Amino acid sequence: MTSRWIDITADDGGRFQGYLAVPASGFGPGILLLQEIFGVNAHIRAVADLYAEEGYVVLAPDLFWRLEPRVELGYGEAEVARARELLGRFDVDRAVADCGAALATLRRLPECRGKVGALGFCLGGRLAYLVAARSHVDAAVSYYGTGLEPLLGEADAIRCPMVFHFPEKDRHLPPQTRDAIAAAFEGREDVQLFLYPGADHGFNVPERAAFDKPAALMAHSRSLALFRRVMGPHYDLSGLWERHTELEFATRDARATMTTMVAEPYVNHIPTMTGGVGQDDLYRFYTNHFIPKTPKDTKLIPISRTIGVDRLVDEMLFCFTHDIEIDWMLPGIPPTGRYVEIPLVAIVRFRGDKLYNEHIYWDQASVLVQIGLLDPKGLPVAGVETAKKLVDESLPSNTLMARWQESASKG
Repeated sequence: MTSRWIDITADDGGRFQGYLAVPASGFGPGILLLQEIFGVNAHIRAVADLYAEEGYVVLAPDLFWRLEPRVELGYGEAEVARARELLGRFDVDRAVADCGAALATLRRLPECRGKVGALGFCLGGRLAYLVAARSHVDAAVSYYGTGLEPLLGEADAIRCPMVFHFPEKDRHLPPQTRDAIAAAFEGREDVQLFLYPGADHGFNVPERAAFDKPAALMAHSRSLALFRRVMGPHYDLSGLWERHTELEFATRDARATMTTMVAEPYVNHIPTMTGGVGQDDLYRFYTNHFIPKTPKDTKLIPISRTIGVDRLVDEMLFCFTHDIEIDWMLPGIPPTGRYVEIPLVAIVRFRGDKLYNEHIYWDQASVLVQIGLLDPKGLPVAGVETAKKLVDESLPSNTLMARWQESASKG
């Protein structure tokens, strides 16, 4: 993706700037990204870059420009105080008009094609709500929007689908406020409200103490689901994954495999913690420890595939003969010549039309049993039986449970 600052003309003739991020394709649907009280800082620009990687043309206008142009604050005590001082002088209605000017600018950009949505955090979450109510956008997302309760009289003016993200512990969004927002949109199937247990205000910002990565990841997927459904773009995740695995297991070309991935990808084989983070690390892994260290007779037999908005879950049988030291699965174990069949699950996340990460799961105990390194006697583990039962549900269940027979008379 590429980025730059552009000029925006306000409706009263003033001029201000906005940070523009454009996807690698050079075009896409638009997102108006609305700042927190800390300005268009590193976090907001990172969000813009992320959505550009997802295929959107993103414009983050500098909405503090009437007070001070290009404010960029961090999260230290003094900077928080400064941000609150700026907020105290901030004219929300005037800012909504500036959002309208930025929205018009975004729509006129040749890179922006199709529909346009709004996305905001904290103060920006309030502004995303107001932009949805007062301007025409096709979808809107509000992260922990502050000051919404007095504005709920405008809820009926919102005609587009919308998502609200609420941290459970956010003192700015106590239960009564969340309930009031929910009541204002009661009966609206196109408006979703999500609560994040244990999360606090600012959970999406890595630089803040409140950062909650699981909540941030879940919220991003839910936001993306709305934008994809309403505005696109739509990608063939199944085809992208199949091309990636073809290059890994059939073509066996590490460099070509890397071209299917984002600039900073990562892979984690959960049982052995093998893989890599970043282009250099992962290319080294694929080149030296994965592609040439995977048995030649490897077969991937698909069992099921589930495709979401930004990820794919593949359930398969992974079959091979242990005729080589498999660095990524059995590091340090010399070849045994044993044949192995195991259930394997791949959870693959995408950004736009590229793979972002892979989490690969399998039962390592079953592998060790099948190559003769683990005696299953007396242990709650099984060998090839796990693979056989995956494809034939009629095979016996509960064979490892000694008490299963004892319950037969109990019903």
